[in-house]
Parts: sequence; C-alpha cells; structure tokens
Amino acid sequence: MIDPSTLMGPLWTLLAFVGLGWLAARRLAIDPRPIATLLVYLIAPLTFFRALVLGGPTPAYLLLTAALFLLSSLVALIVQCLARRRFASEESALLAFSSGTGNTGYFGLPVALVLLPPQGVTLYLFCVLGVTLYEFTVGFYLSARGRFSVAQSLAKIVRLPLVYAFLAALLASGLGLDMPDAMMEGMAVFPATYTLLGMMIIGMTLGRVSLRALDLRFIGACVAIRYGLWPLLALAAVLGLQAFFPLPPELALALLLVGVVPMAANVVVVAMELGIAPAKGALAVLVTTLAAPLLIPFYLNLLMALAGMR
Repeated sequence: MIDPSTLMGPLWTLLAFVGLGWLAARRLAIDPRPIATLLVYLIAPLTFFRALVLGGPTPAYLLLTAALFLLSSLVALIVQCLARRRFASEESALLAFSSGTGNTGYFGLPVALVLLPPQGVTLYLFCVLGVTLYEFTVGFYLSARGRFSVAQSLAKIVRLPLVYAFLAALLASGLGLDMPDAMMEGMAVFPATYTLLGMMIIGMTLGRVSLRALDLRFIGACVAIRYGLWPLLALAAVLGLQAFFPLPPELALALLLVGVVPMAANVVVVAMELGIAPAKGALAVLVTTLAAPLLIPFYLNLLMALAGMR
C-alpha cells in the first residue's frame, strides 16, 4: 500500500511551481509564449535525448514506447471523432490532443522517482517517451488541424525537433557511440528545467485568464477522460499482461502511474504555440492538477488492489 504522505512533498512542490508561474505573470507581466516555444523546440528534445541515451534503449524498452504511442494515438483519434460533433473546431482539437496524454513528465516523473526503484524509473521513462512522441507527432497534428490545413499541420510537425532527437539517440545507441561526459553533465540541468518551466507555464497562462474562459462542459470532458477513462485503460493493460506472463511489479506500477497523472501541462504548451484556446486548456489542467494530491494515492492504492499487487 502506498502511503499518501510520501507523495505530498513532490505533489505540493509541483503545485507551488504553478503558483510561481501565476505570480510571474501577474506581477512581472511575463509572456508565457516564448517559454512555450523554448519547451517545444529546445528543452523537451534535449531532456528526452539525454534520458534515452542514459536509459540504454533495448527492444523490450522500445516495445513499451511503441505500445504507449499507439494507445495514446488511438484514444486521441477516437475522442476527435466524438468531440467534433459537440465542440467547436479549436476546442475539439484541444480535447483530442489532451485525451491522448497526461502529465507523465513534468508531474509524473518526480512521483516515479519516489515510488519506483531505478529499474522501474527506467521502465517509466520509456513509457513516458511513447506518450511524448504522441504529443509531438499525432497529437500535435490533431491540435494543429483545429486551426490549420492538413499541409500546414504536417509542415509544423516536420519542424519539431523531438522526433529527430529520438532518432539521434537511437542511432547513437545502435552505433555504440559514447557521449562525452562533459556534454551529458551539461545536459543534466534540462530535466529539472523541463519540470519547472512546464509547471510554471500553467500558472503563467492562468495569470492572464478571466472567468469568461471557464467552460464547464470542456473541463468536464477533460476530467472524465483523464480521471475516468485512463485509470481504466491502465488497469486493463496491467490485467491483460498479467494474464499472459508474470508482470514485474515495477512495470505494473509504472503503467498504473501513467494512467493516474493529471492532464498534461503540454496541453497548455501546445495550445499556446498553436494559438488554440490556451486559456480553456490551462483551466482544465489546473482542475486536474489540484485534484492530483488526493486522487493519485487513492487511485494507485485502488488499482494496485484490483490488480492483485498487495
């Protein structure tokens, strides 16, 4: 059983970063859009390049990445088909994007470091990589289609460096290239920067939001998908794998954690970058993030019990 008190420190620290972002926007008038661009085009690619190189990709690890990528893409495509009938084009695009992802990086990784052994953290990172690849390929395309044509949306994806960082890390690993120690040590600052700015940008966006942006129907749909659908998908994945072979407990917990994190901060980052309803996205992300300190321990204990992990 997971003791909720062990998670309170990391969870409230992450919420404090959101508060810092709000203060920065309200008191210092900081524009979050350049920070969103930095996250998309520089910090996220370097963070995941370093993680992939250090993790030592193997076929088994990459299978995890592929499985999470396909699951995220499938959920998003189904939600897109349903949402376009009930929401305007920008809102339906943002809802489709958000449905395929969660805050597995900025929020989930600090929690994983508390709950999982080193091997489990590596497994979790390769799960996160699959979700992140979805965000910057299929997810980014679905978001862009809320405002741009097919050709324009594809052109935007080609410009995204995260896919190239992923391929470069695989190439370096496949060729057995050793990255210089000085370079890897220099890149060690990026994971913390990725988490800090990713959470702060939620607060920065909220600092520029009025109550007119409150859309209870949109927020309700986001919450239902994130805290209703995804925990069930994570549990189904664990039970399905357990039916075929003994599942290592650290892998099972990593999969369950992917299913219970709040909405992705990258919903705000991508919405900001593409100009598609970032205020509505920020409010929905805030609601699920505020609920996380209570819901994550509850969900993890419940799902672990249902999966026979106690």
